[in-house]
Amino acid sequence: PYSSGGSEPLEGDIATGQYLVLPREKATTLLAQMVDRFTKQAKALHLDSAASALGITPAQLDVVASIVEKEGEFVENMGKVSRVIYNRLAKGSPLQMVSTILYSLGQDGGTVTSADLKINTPYNTYLHTGLPPTPICTPSKAALSSAAHPTPGQWLYFELVSKDGTEQFSDTFAEQLAAEALAKSRGLP
Repeated sequence: PYSSGGSEPLEGDIATGQYLVLPREKATTLLAQMVDRFTKQAKALHLDSAASALGITPAQLDVVASIVEKEGEFVENMGKVSRVIYNRLAKGSPLQMVSTILYSLGQDGGTVTSADLKINTPYNTYLHTGLPPTPICTPSKAALSSAAHPTPGQWLYFELVSKDGTEQFSDTFAEQLAAEALAKSRGLP
């Protein structure tokens, strides 16, 4: 229920973690272990019922978790980032997540230019509302849990405001602009 089907990449269908790879072990054996671990995590976190309670499919919850993984980065941010995503979806607002643009460019991190924001791909959450069609990474167990159980709040924005990973969450655009000014004053991109 988590896969978008077809020949899509395996992001979101496998679990993170350490795996023991033995000499001459087939790649399919390792892949089966990764898929099995994800299935067990999904059951333990009750992702199917959480997705239903949130009004989305399990595959969509997996997409949210992948964005949470990239945008939240630190576990303490993930629940609130998840809430921002759901709040924007509920309002019909574009998600405007840099991580989705980077994914479409084949990059894992870096800066996004104004030209990048105009590239018309289904992963451009600045141009298109809703979720991208597939996960953008393999989400951790913490990101999956955060996507399944977002922190309650009305936030629509967040900004990295400290080099230690602290993100400021805002309800209004005026608060977001203040957070961006704070980040800039601290030398953050």
